[in-house]
Amino acid sequence: MSELENELAQEPPIWAVFGDLMTGLVGVFVLMLVWALGFQLELSQSLEQETQKREQAEQRRADLEQALAVPLAEGRVTLTDGRIGISGNVLFSLNSAELQEEGQELLRNLRGPLEFYLRENGLMLMVSGFTDDLPIQQGNLHFSDNWELSAQRALTVTRALIAEGMPAERVFAAAFGAQQPVVPNVDGESRSRNRRVEMSPVPMLEASAPVESALPADD
Repeated sequence: MSELENELAQEPPIWAVFGDLMTGLVGVFVLMLVWALGFQLELSQSLEQETQKREQAEQRRADLEQALAVPLAEGRVTLTDGRIGISGNVLFSLNSAELQEEGQELLRNLRGPLEFYLRENGLMLMVSGFTDDLPIQQGNLHFSDNWELSAQRALTVTRALIAEGMPAERVFAAAFGAQQPVVPNVDGESRSRNRRVEMSPVPMLEASAPVESALPADD
């Protein structure tokens, strides 16, 4: 046998090399397929979670509207983007933070449905006070400015809800003064709309972990 024939006999057959190449390509293809399937599954789960969040938000809004159906129909409250608005004229007289009888009755009727809604959805209630842009009249012995007036009105509503049976951990007060009007303050009617109290369901605050003392323990 010639030297060339010996070399050819020692080299692996071409089909074996081709088989190894195809095996490698198949392995790469399988890896890409597994990655693509995993990515598609992750994307599908993410879309499903977002859909569930939207559906839960819509259901919560529908539940809130149902709970407030009577006062909404009577025009005593408004519901905008989940915020419950009550006209300041219903709750308080001008430049006052003392609840009027009509406002007290309204809060008494709202407390039950609100508490049920908050409890069922794991939420708490932020009570926000707002005023118009007119400065507090000089000589007012109770409030120095609109910030103080809005804060006291929010506190008054918060305390009234608690007095009617709302758990204290489910409600808190916030003040905005003349900031964030719903309409421009151009006349008496618009200013009347801006003098309001809003109640907004918000997520419950998570309890903080106890802080361990840095002092050494007693022996």
